[in-house]
Amino acid sequence: MQSRMENLNKVAAEGMQGMYAVEAYLRGSDVPHRTLELVKIRVSQINGCGFCLDMHNHDAKQAGETDERLFVVAGWREAPYFTPEERAALALAEAATRIADNGQGVPDDVWDEAADHYDEKALAALVMAIAQINAWNRISVTNRSVAGSHRRATRA
Repeated sequence: MQSRMENLNKVAAEGMQGMYAVEAYLRGSDVPHRTLELVKIRVSQINGCGFCLDMHNHDAKQAGETDERLFVVAGWREAPYFTPEERAALALAEAATRIADNGQGVPDDVWDEAADHYDEKALAALVMAIAQINAWNRISVTNRSVAGSHRRATRA
């Protein structure tokens, strides 16, 4: 497997700068890093982005995430390993990612549950994180970015 554009970061450098600025904002937000990684993993599962799944599972492990939880992110509703806050974030991530599946967009009950667990500033960051990983997924899937290639590039 090979990426369609090996030098996408260079060719779209100005656009990528904006994407990386959003990542910096998210790192400084009040949403726990592990929660952000779980959201990125779940959205990437929905969107079928192998590149992002590889990256964020590794990032989550480096942040102290357990295999037990990573193994069941796709089945988070049926697994006892997630906090109410994480469940609310994952539900919001799924609803916002599958927005076309619901004629009303993100259901009020999903939003209200997230708002019960996150203050307005953290909730805004969570919304930005969900939009951001959806954008990254679309870039990577369209480009056919190869899973693991970001790690190989940093070792070279």
